[in-house]
Amino acid sequence: MKRSKSKICSNEHAKFIKQYKSKKLTILFCQLGLLILFICLWEILTQTQVLNVLIFSSPSRIVSTISTLYTSGDLFYHIGITLSETLIGFVLGVGLGTIVAILLWWNESLRKILDPYIVVLNSLPKIALGPIIIIWFGAGMQSIIVMCVLITIVITTLSMLNAFQSVSNTKILLLQSLGASKFTILRKLILPSSLPQFVSVLKIAVGMSWVGSIMGEYLISSAGLGYLIVYGSQVFQLDLVMSSTLILCVLASVMYLFVALLEKIVHRRLGL
Repeated sequence: MKRSKSKICSNEHAKFIKQYKSKKLTILFCQLGLLILFICLWEILTQTQVLNVLIFSSPSRIVSTISTLYTSGDLFYHIGITLSETLIGFVLGVGLGTIVAILLWWNESLRKILDPYIVVLNSLPKIALGPIIIIWFGAGMQSIIVMCVLITIVITTLSMLNAFQSVSNTKILLLQSLGASKFTILRKLILPSSLPQFVSVLKIAVGMSWVGSIMGEYLISSAGLGYLIVYGSQVFQLDLVMSSTLILCVLASVMYLFVALLEKIVHRRLGL
């Protein structure tokens, strides 16, 4: 009797896994099909002159432009500039934001004092600080990285502070009753409990860091994908604008996928 029940459960589980994989493949094929359909339709409309190729460009012209950039050696140069600015700004923004969140959690008085200033900084359009940043840090990569950090650090600080404060007070009181110090509570309870939220913050910070770097390159740059977009729009080379935008989308997606993979690993380790 037990064997028959076990066999039924095993068959049901195998059926569920098969249906899950089938549904996942169907969604993937639909996503790829939609993308291919869009590209084909775009190419057909430009080839038949329904859409003006000078304004809308076309997939074939985008491929040709990327090939030209690659042949000239400019492709990876501009990608490297923007990618390095984004990664440095991402790491510094998330790291400093997490440290600030820890300090604000540690000292309640400091948190209350700085709270209105953090709110103002969060609501302030960072691009408004662009001229000041350029004057302070110079017209170079440093200003772009600072812009990226400013955009990333605030959202990281607010999100991580909220995660720290959402940890159960009962657990904190239990550790305190056992004689645990504040540092021990932080190390043993607060940080481990906030790990899933930290990974979620990384996913948000990915997009914000790319926004910061491209925004900085719009303001002041002589290289990078943002520079190519601005230059292409100024000389009315929409092929260059579309190509740079496409490359930007691919890079941002790859970076997001790495963070999503990290999230899966963390959830698997924590049993979530």
